[in-house]
Amino acid sequence: MPPRKSDHMAEDIKREISAIIRDLKDPRVRESFLTIVRVDFAHDLSLGRIYVSAMEGLESAKRAVEGLESASGYIRRELGLRLKLRKAPELKFIADDSVRSGIELFKKLNEDKKGEE
Repeated sequence: MPPRKSDHMAEDIKREISAIIRDLKDPRVRESFLTIVRVDFAHDLSLGRIYVSAMEGLESAKRAVEGLESASGYIRRELGLRLKLRKAPELKFIADDSVRSGIELFKKLNEDKKGEE
């Protein structure tokens, strides 16, 4: 599969997984404001690593990943149906702290800017 097509498919999968996550009823997932930071797939799209970050921090993201792992079969099935995939990829969810780090960096930059004025 050409790299361009797999990149396009990865973006489609990222979009659909975001929509599926919004519909989940698991409290570990519902209590956090989740963002899918990055999606990495094997060349043949058989395995996907989904990096998830929460605004509340890394601990919240880890709890949400537990909920996502327990719902991975449902997410995988929904993904296959929505994208009309013959075989949906196996999904591995990984907690990431990049959103929280970005917010802290943004605050520091604003503080430095105010200090210069």
